Amino acid sequence: MQLVTRIRSTAASYLSSARFARLLQRIARGKRKLARQAPCVHYFHQVDDPYSHLAVQKLHQLRAQYALPFIVHLVSESADDYKGSADDFAIWAQRDAVAIAAGYATTLSISHNPTPSQVLQANRKLSPHLTSDTFARIAQQVGNDLWTNNLDPEPSNEENTTQTNNALAAGNALREKLGHYAGAMFYFDGEWFWGLDRLHLLESRLIAEGFAPAGTTPSVPLPKATDTTGLNAHAVTLEYFPSLRSPYTAIGHSRVLALIERSGVNVHLRPVMPMLMRGVPAPRAKQRYIITDSGREGRLYNDPLARVVDPFGEPVKTAFNLYAGAVELGQGMDFVTAYLRAAWQNGVDITTTQGLQQVAQDAGIDWRRMVDAADTVSWEALLDDNLQALTGANLWGVPSFRVSGGNNPEPFVCWGQDRIWRVEEEIAQRVG
Repeated sequence: MQLVTRIRSTAASYLSSARFARLLQRIARGKRKLARQAPCVHYFHQVDDPYSHLAVQKLHQLRAQYALPFIVHLVSESADDYKGSADDFAIWAQRDAVAIAAGYATTLSISHNPTPSQVLQANRKLSPHLTSDTFARIAQQVGNDLWTNNLDPEPSNEENTTQTNNALAAGNALREKLGHYAGAMFYFDGEWFWGLDRLHLLESRLIAEGFAPAGTTPSVPLPKATDTTGLNAHAVTLEYFPSLRSPYTAIGHSRVLALIERSGVNVHLRPVMPMLMRGVPAPRAKQRYIITDSGREGRLYNDPLARVVDPFGEPVKTAFNLYAGAVELGQGMDFVTAYLRAAWQNGVDITTTQGLQQVAQDAGIDWRRMVDAADTVSWEALLDDNLQALTGANLWGVPSFRVSGGNNPEPFVCWGQDRIWRVEEEIAQRVG
């Protein structure tokens, strides 16, 4: 293993660990106590972020259940480098937020894209209410009006404009200081929680640390999809876009396999090249959040990241070449499953031939037959076709999913291991 790969892999293993998460919590708690500050949750609200609109609908409920302050900050949208695909980000976020709203007992109706002047107007309406108990109610109404193009203009004055600009500057500065970049974020003593998808984790921690009575359960649990066991959804097709170098793919893969097994859905496996190898930007703060968050999610689903070997460049291409051979043998999914386990959990050096032979053995694939089959096909053409399908759906990240067929002529697309429940619900709806 090359030194740079060893360093990167060791760092990924540590940053994704529970030990590192506990260290961050201890450091943040210690700093807070030295500053003689009481514990609190910081919430960062971005008015033109659909996830913020969903999250703020739970703010009053959270405040009522937990015995500590929830301090609200206004923030601006993140820089383009943090969006992955700046041209597609807004389309994806709006579509995704609408798709999950009902699962969290929230609402979101979008009829247009807010203009910069409307965003400024919405921030002006909210900035005087940041410390008010009525902020959540007012923010939801302002958000409803903003997303449906019904925001009433009001005359601005220098005092209100200054107050709004100061509020945004302060919120942006604190978010950056604490180490994040997005809206709809909750922060508590060294740990970040993104939107509705992570609120149950925030609540579990607050309960564990005594901010609610023993026996309290999270008020915003994860959605539960219709169980597709025995559904025999053979008329529905699930296109699954994973990557071999994606921690989110690694921690969600076993749940995808379980969904495929119980539902009987027709599967089309479509792996793509890792984002950084496709030129998709990922600043350091984003990379750090991804690895720490995926580590936490892996522990939640009893599929933790462990001994990580994080290859980049030619070793990944070599693996995809072998994958193409495995596809020719009808064992593409077996190869991906074994590779993800080897690279993200078992510490197999998949940068070497010996390591890849171990992957083949674990997958039950004949090594020589796979190598020979790989010589007959173009893995570049295979992955390029998959990538075109992915980007054609206005997506760029992994794992992504596209569900089609059944009783609905329109395909459904979504992104992230967070959305496996939504994929299952979609499959059930298309068969029912």
